[in-house]
Amino acid sequence: MHNQAFRPARLLVGGLTAVAVLLAGCASGNSDATAASTSPRQAGFVGEQPDDAEPAAGGSLTFGSYSLPTVLDPARTQAAASTGGTEMAAIYDTLLRHDFDSRTFVPQLAETFEGSDDLTTYTVTLRPGTRFSDGSVLDADAVKWSIERFVTAKGDASQTWTNVVDTVDTPDELTVVFRLKRPWSDFPALLSLGPGMIVGAGSDTGGTFTPVGAGPFTVTKFAPREELLLSARADYVGGKPLLNTLRFVPTAGAQAQYESMRSGQFDMTFILRDERVIDQALADGYTGFLSPTGQNGIGVINSRPGRPGADVRVRQAIAYGVDPEAINQRANAGLGTASSELVPEGSRWYSGAEGLRFDPERARELLDEAKADGFDGRISYLTTQDPGQQATALTVQAMLQSIGFDVAVDYATDTTDLVRKVYRDHDFDLTRGGAPIGEEAPFLNLYGSMGSDSRNNATGFADPEMDRLLLAVQTAPTDDAKRDAIGDVQRYANETVPYVLWGPAAVLTAWEPTVHGVKRTVTDIMLFDDAWKSGP
Repeated sequence: MHNQAFRPARLLVGGLTAVAVLLAGCASGNSDATAASTSPRQAGFVGEQPDDAEPAAGGSLTFGSYSLPTVLDPARTQAAASTGGTEMAAIYDTLLRHDFDSRTFVPQLAETFEGSDDLTTYTVTLRPGTRFSDGSVLDADAVKWSIERFVTAKGDASQTWTNVVDTVDTPDELTVVFRLKRPWSDFPALLSLGPGMIVGAGSDTGGTFTPVGAGPFTVTKFAPREELLLSARADYVGGKPLLNTLRFVPTAGAQAQYESMRSGQFDMTFILRDERVIDQALADGYTGFLSPTGQNGIGVINSRPGRPGADVRVRQAIAYGVDPEAINQRANAGLGTASSELVPEGSRWYSGAEGLRFDPERARELLDEAKADGFDGRISYLTTQDPGQQATALTVQAMLQSIGFDVAVDYATDTTDLVRKVYRDHDFDLTRGGAPIGEEAPFLNLYGSMGSDSRNNATGFADPEMDRLLLAVQTAPTDDAKRDAIGDVQRYANETVPYVLWGPAAVLTAWEPTVHGVKRTVTDIMLFDDAWKSGP
């Protein structure tokens, strides 16, 4: 079918990616900002960068992480740019990556990749001489072992893997064959994410996890919540990187990230959903990659037993009772887009299926029904001290209280703490997050955020009919059929409210003009094997 590169069926030019749930972080409010009408943002590289600079070896690059991971294990940390995917990719690499310019999946750590015409068999050929950072060989058996470890540990997207992959065969030391239970054109995305980050067996020696990868960099220092320092590997199979070191540090909100860029503390940073800061960075001429994505601003409702959201009427009341445009005005200075659709108009997957509309009277009726059956109206909203997060929290609090809820705002210490409370402890009622639908593989995040057995389902929502509708998205034979299937998911979500949709939003990974050679792949993970820095 394809050798070296694989193109999912008719990928749209301008396609977006993001296959993992992005939590916390929204735009900062500013009373001086003007609520201006803006045209939809387009995905792609932005800014101007001199193309006559010659690659130079040496130097260090500092990256302001959105949420510095606490564990550098792809089986325990989501492989998304917002949660440690870029950091882990530097250590482990990925078997494949998505190339934005060609709209194809291409080999990264692998040498070749091809898929069968019936989309049920995918073959990866490894590069001879590939070694892990501890000197051990990365061969077909090592790939199979790492993936089995990932699935056993129930890593991000592991349930999708189990549901769709039948066997992983290793006919020789450099060949890995993946046979699927049913056709799926988007399978290459998984080999660009956590399952494709191959962990060496030496990582688990001694009972304590130690990062052993085959990527371009190796860990020199790791102090969670403080710093991750990586050094270039001279024995990387792709050749020693030009950069000597990579340094990742945590950040405290979009405005602080951008100010650190401007002051020279960061060479790169990841700005999530802050339309005002993104506008400022673009106006100031920074280089980077812009990813506007649907479903990137949602109200995550805990629907587990014992929580207010376990009652569908409470979820419906929240959906009808919060005006997305009010959040846009208060938190985005009117620069964003208010929408209650799973995919926004302009997406290749937009079918015209509408979301729920703001209706405070209907919200009151539903809330009164729930109260008549014993609900006391109390609900907590989990947020952080970031100004944009607080702006959203206060807007939601005011609107819900106006229809009869009693809303308390609780604060997490930081984004990492919020992620822990939501994903590990499930200690929340309502928070703001995102489940951005990637254009290359829309099923992944639809299933991830709504599938009954999904490891990424932060809400606890479980519904057999929704599972059936999600399967129809995955198995749709054509783009038109997939678009219609997503429309069916939208209509059923209007009834069951797995979470509340407040609109699409943008992500900007920005870097200084002195940074060159960065490659972007799915979920806005950045790759640094070819990156380098020029002089000021």
